[in-house]
Amino acid sequence: MIQSLAKTSLGRFRIIAFLEGCSFLILLGIAMPLKYLLGKPEAVRMVGMAHGVLFVLFALLLLQVTIEKGWSIKKAVLSFLSSLVPFGTFYADAKWFNEKANL
Repeated sequence: MIQSLAKTSLGRFRIIAFLEGCSFLILLGIAMPLKYLLGKPEAVRMVGMAHGVLFVLFALLLLQVTIEKGWSIKKAVLSFLSSLVPFGTFYADAKWFNEKANL
């Protein structure tokens, strides 16, 4: 399934959106508690860097997909905002990030 998704720009965007959402949850749910409760700041450095790279990729691929698919500004802005909320990219993927979704 991943190979078929990776063949299109929307598919690549959906993969990165999923990974970005996972990295955000790991950052908030695991790395931040390790830093502040157990005094292990290296967890935030590692996960934070990965999340940052995935977030930038998410934004760039969102721009590409918005242009290629002719998404509305509303859909693009809501898609971007979904990446700022825990579990947001998973909801957005289910509702907006597929060929059949209309917003």
